[in-house]
Amino acid sequence: MLNDWLNCDMPGIAEILEKLNDDFYFKEKTIGFAGKEKVRSVLHYLRAALFPGVFEKTPIDENRISVDIVNNIRAAAYDLADLVEKAFKNECNDEALRQSGCEICREKASIIVKELIEKLPVIRRLLHTDIEAAYKGDPAAKSNEEILLSYPSVEAMSIHRIAHELYLHKVPMIPRIMSEYSHHLTGIDIHPGASIGEHFFIDHGTGVVIGETCTIGINVKLYQGVTLGAKSFPLDEEGHPVKDIKRHPDIEDNVVIYSGASILGGDTVIGHDSIIGGNLWLTHSVPPYSKVYNTQPKPTVIFNNDD
Repeated sequence: MLNDWLNCDMPGIAEILEKLNDDFYFKEKTIGFAGKEKVRSVLHYLRAALFPGVFEKTPIDENRISVDIVNNIRAAAYDLADLVEKAFKNECNDEALRQSGCEICREKASIIVKELIEKLPVIRRLLHTDIEAAYKGDPAAKSNEEILLSYPSVEAMSIHRIAHELYLHKVPMIPRIMSEYSHHLTGIDIHPGASIGEHFFIDHGTGVVIGETCTIGINVKLYQGVTLGAKSFPLDEEGHPVKDIKRHPDIEDNVVIYSGASILGGDTVIGHDSIIGGNLWLTHSVPPYSKVYNTQPKPTVIFNNDD
């Protein structure tokens, strides 16, 4: 019975789904782009090159580390170049160029991938400072190896620092796919546009949100549930949010922000060496060396008269 249905009736369902895809999506952008699994694969290769032995499913031969790094970079480069080329073609408004196999997008993709690969040593050194920040900032941390292998902050930053480089090159779509994959893995939501300095640590991590136009200085520590977000969005004449404006706060060097704090607005600056207490709603700037806390609640104690 099922076999007959699959052969006779089910193809009609497939036709409806194909029609819906044509109506509501750009067919060449989904089918041609190959989806997010390819992006995740590229991240695996790049992170395996940055930290040999950490992201593989099986132990690697220490005598082959250089070979493994080369192979991972090569695999990432070919796949990423293909993805970046397709992402730029999808953004192209010239249908004739897009269909003719224009070389401009291919050449642009090659340059971007080359520059990203050349930047990997810098990214690796930045990530080492993030690991150091975690070790110094968490008394529960026993070793750098433990942090690298298990801490969500390092997991998120290993993806963000790659995605951010592609964002700076104005690569469409791919950086955001990377950041949302990180969000899925860690519960930490960092837009690829956010600029984050060295020695950055998110303790615990879950529920942290860092917006696109946020800038974060050196040696900054966040706790779980912190939001570095926007105020209400200005709208254009058609009622859509205005894009490409400064919406998120700036956090200067040596700042600690405790759990549940919401710091909002593109004109909000947290001065260096400040401490922001937990569960705050902050929409204005504070000067350097500030300590900002909520008033401590007064607990109510009820005594049992029967004792």
